Amino acid sequence: MTDTTPGGWLPEGAPLDVYKNGYQPKQNRPRLAAAADVYTMALERMEYVLDTHDRAFVSFSGGKDSTAILNVALHVAHAVPALRRHLPLRVVFFDEEAIPQETEEYVRRVGQRDDVALEWYCLPVQHRNACSRRSPHWWPWAPEDKAKWCRPLPPEARTTLPGFPLWPPEQRLSIPNTNGLLAPPPHTTACLMGIRAQESLIRAHAVRLRSVDNYIVKYDISKNRQAAAVNHGNLWKAYPVYDWRTEDVWAATRLHGWDYNKAYDLMEMAGIGPSGQRCSPAFGEEPLQKIHMYAQCFPDVWARMAERVPGIGAAYRYARTELYGYGGKPPKPPGQTWPEFITHYVRKHGDHVQHKVASRIADVMARHYRKTTHPILPSAPHPDTGLNWSFLLTLAMRGDFKERRQESNQLMRADTADHWVTYTAELAELLADGTTPAELGHPRPLPTDAYAIVPDQYKDLTR
Repeated sequence: MTDTTPGGWLPEGAPLDVYKNGYQPKQNRPRLAAAADVYTMALERMEYVLDTHDRAFVSFSGGKDSTAILNVALHVAHAVPALRRHLPLRVVFFDEEAIPQETEEYVRRVGQRDDVALEWYCLPVQHRNACSRRSPHWWPWAPEDKAKWCRPLPPEARTTLPGFPLWPPEQRLSIPNTNGLLAPPPHTTACLMGIRAQESLIRAHAVRLRSVDNYIVKYDISKNRQAAAVNHGNLWKAYPVYDWRTEDVWAATRLHGWDYNKAYDLMEMAGIGPSGQRCSPAFGEEPLQKIHMYAQCFPDVWARMAERVPGIGAAYRYARTELYGYGGKPPKPPGQTWPEFITHYVRKHGDHVQHKVASRIADVMARHYRKTTHPILPSAPHPDTGLNWSFLLTLAMRGDFKERRQESNQLMRADTADHWVTYTAELAELLADGTTPAELGHPRPLPTDAYAIVPDQYKDLTR
């Protein structure tokens, strides 16, 4: 089958069905069929974004998803005469220092294109360091750590940005907050991002707003004082490829002959599957699980990474163990309540971030009790909220500063009826053992009958 779409978006002879609704891996929920393939829809969305915003820039990481955004944006800007005002296309790259040399080489090739205006920032933006509870942040290209830098400063680097605070380190902005400095008023600016719903429920929820243009989201500064200080309310995030799967990204790369980061070739040869391939630094909560990949695939940068942040040695050895909140978890000691057990792990964090961890846990618990008066159990997630003490223990141990873990995700493992069966069985066992409300951190008496709280449509299934 050859391209029959209006405008001839696909290369001549390319199979249109490669893009049609993407592939459907068994581990992912199927998507609803649409009137067009995902590539054509991304182009339509991109045209709308570029047309309705005064300015736009690609948030470029050198990874596969930002490669898709870059090429879709360039295609539209060239193909639609009215949108050529966006050429050369502004591309913003925040160099995170602890990245493969292949990423640097790829970004350099992108910057050499005539239709790209690359801004290569090497700023000490605030990053998460999940390797250490006592040092929860690190700053790439921090001047005070110059002797520890993982790579030499690239010649294209911009080391200052008006409005970005260099001192003290605690006042330095994160990348999302720094984006506000890139969109001065009065122009409306779109930040084009390679966010895809397949990657996590958090990202899926980002494009499930009750609006027609559900892939265009205004920067929310209501809960972030740092963001409010540098954002003038004229910046929007756009996710034109939000419904692409990993297979779609690589299909587009192959069919259109796009250049890409050759670090992916090294990871592929090392036997790392597409879903586990990452080019970003491995110090964050989720990337930490892939820290061994750097030692295997990128030994040159790993040699410097091994000394870059506090706790990296322990993380290399134990990142996938209960010490870092992965896999099994430590059992609660007898005689200790669940709130006391959680508090023990919260206090292991540095003094200046303990309140963040505690506030996150308090917010999650408050969300639970706004929906139900039922107790939080040790293991079984509540069927309405997904919360259990095991989830809260993970938050206490790991921090979850970016709030990427959501209790509701636990409800995806089974249907509602099965969750009621599990929840009532555990509650009945706890009541039989004489468990007190205090042990479960419950603010009111426990139910006398575990099965009395079950909604009518599930009562026959739980007994």
